[in-house]
Amino acid sequence: MACGESLSEGGSMQRWQRVARRIRVPLGFAVAALYLFELWRQAPRQSAIEWSLTLTIPGLWLRGYASGYVKKNRELTATGPYAHTRNPLYLGSMLIAAGFALALESWLIALVLALGFAIIYIPVIASEERFLRAAFPRFDEYRRHVPRLIPRLTAFKGERSGAPAASGITKGLAGGFSWALYGKHREYNAAIGAIFLYLSLLFLRPILQAIFPGAR
Repeated sequence: MACGESLSEGGSMQRWQRVARRIRVPLGFAVAALYLFELWRQAPRQSAIEWSLTLTIPGLWLRGYASGYVKKNRELTATGPYAHTRNPLYLGSMLIAAGFALALESWLIALVLALGFAIIYIPVIASEERFLRAAFPRFDEYRRHVPRLIPRLTAFKGERSGAPAASGITKGLAGGFSWALYGKHREYNAAIGAIFLYLSLLFLRPILQAIFPGAR
């Protein structure tokens, strides 16, 4: 019975992981629409916008820095930010999202974002780690030393050599930042999106109020 229950739970998790992967982009658009609604409902304070940069800029930097290291499905990346946290891209996204919630001082936005990350990214991360465990023999060692999200202060320094990865996938615990990888992953889109959101914070309400003088 226990084995059957375990298999059932595993199948349910895999189904939810597939659903989570499919809905995270539409959910992102829904959150953006809610963000714009909140922006229209209340004018952001200049001081809140400035404080939000203390979260948004590090988040953008972390995502950009991580994208220059990761070689998806080809190497077990354990250098750069990956020597401190196993998921620097997701951590960067959380910082950016928290920054924009702070800019609007909106508990509603903060709650929706927190729920979205819990519902979407926890199963997605679990799915990715299952793949990494199957593809790279040394992933369990890496997982034991490097936290899933909250960074460790000192960099993980695993051995640079070892048995080759399974399934013919290259194992790698070495490598530096690559601008080519940064461009390949198009991480600059995150910066472009952040710029547009900050422009909306500063100018969208005045523009709409000029077009619709009777609006709040």
